Amino acid sequence: MERFRAIAELRGDVAWVVDCSSGMLSYISPSVRTMLGYAPRDFIAQFSTREANTPLAVLCAGLPERLARFNAGDQSRRALVRYFDQPRPDGSTVPIEVHSTLLTDADGKPDALVGVLVDASAARDRIERQRRFASMLNHEFRTPLSTIDGAIQRLEATGAQADEPTRLRYRKIQAAVDRLIGMLDEHLSPDRMDEIGGTRPPDTVAPEALLRESAALITAAGGSALVECDGLPPLIRVQPYGMRLALKVLVDNALQYSPPGQPVVLSGHATVDGIELSVRDHGDGVPDAESATIFGKACRGSNAVGQGSGLGLYLARSVIEVHGGTIGVQNVTPSGALFKICLPAQRAAGKRVAPEGCNSDNSANQHTREGAARK
Repeated sequence: MERFRAIAELRGDVAWVVDCSSGMLSYISPSVRTMLGYAPRDFIAQFSTREANTPLAVLCAGLPERLARFNAGDQSRRALVRYFDQPRPDGSTVPIEVHSTLLTDADGKPDALVGVLVDASAARDRIERQRRFASMLNHEFRTPLSTIDGAIQRLEATGAQADEPTRLRYRKIQAAVDRLIGMLDEHLSPDRMDEIGGTRPPDTVAPEALLRESAALITAAGGSALVECDGLPPLIRVQPYGMRLALKVLVDNALQYSPPGQPVVLSGHATVDGIELSVRDHGDGVPDAESATIFGKACRGSNAVGQGSGLGLYLARSVIEVHGGTIGVQNVTPSGALFKICLPAQRAAGKRVAPEGCNSDNSANQHTREGAARK
């Protein structure tokens, strides 16, 4: 216990210990006065009275319910991280991270709850600086893009006598500008920055909801979609925005290559190790020589159509690998390509990292990964 206290306080965090049998606070670092403005005796009094209307109530609440769920078999209650703003006596607030773990005795029964209070002010300031930097980038990029956008529209409007190669060049410039502005809106807009930094981002999502959201994108683009689900869990532990982005890449690909009137089939089912999500089109499929390298960086396939950067499938693979999953493609009969995403089951707190050797930016493996991507 003394070692735990010493390690926790090396960086200024506040260590604390609660006895599970009595529900009483048995230790809290004296440095809590510096961090929160309250003395250790204030916390001891709060645990003794369990009053719900004191400034320390949030910090001290929830132990009985947590113990009940843990004793009922809910292992997710063993280790938790909570985030909130803690009021100080002077009226100010401190953003706090509370890390806690249940320790058990030889019989597996909760014996003590140990943890640390971490002042998250520096992390919050860093997020705010990132938001301001992203806002500055958004403005600095958008201003010249708006100038180019206006100029190319004027050239198209006044260039009725221009030859076809020149007008085609105008259209390519306009398409490139539209794509860049869309990327700014998607990744650097104020709303996106607020979503990232304003609250703790969600780390779970319903896999069926992901498929149905993708189907809605297809319908909105004028296509048709068919959703097939079998045995999917109600929630999976992933970064929802990243998964939506990966599926959007596959959906855009399917729309680009599907013949008119043919639905894009979105499927999901449980597997032994997790879940599998798939997107199938009814196009010409992937050239056999390119199926192993289709997710390479900054390349386009030999049968690519329309505009593209060659980064879409590479980005999708990067997102899936970060979640410990895999993505692949195969041709299906009578026609079309089937893209499969396999994700591991996340039964415990925390995410799995990408498997060894699958880092999408690993230069040692890059030559085997570069290849033709359709998008």
